[in-house]
Amino acid sequence: MKLELKTEKENYSKSFSQFFGIVFFLMLIIILCDVSLKLRIISTNHKIEYNCRLLTVEKSKPHFKKLSRLTNLKSKQQIWEFCRVVIK
Repeated sequence: MKLELKTEKENYSKSFSQFFGIVFFLMLIIILCDVSLKLRIISTNHKIEYNCRLLTVEKSKPHFKKLSRLTNLKSKQQIWEFCRVVIK
């Protein structure tokens, strides 16, 4: 008859590995969320700059509407002033 005893060291090593696995997973999620938010900001800035350049070439109502949505500016005068600053 064979008698086996589990030691506490095995339990601690499993607990540590589970803890580090959870911490690694949470860090990965945080990093991916941060990257996605930064990419969203970069994309929005690019859209604003692109639409401002289009607006300087072709003064049409759809360009004003897009810029109004992106920048939360309401009047055309404010959009023009904003675009002048962005393009410089």
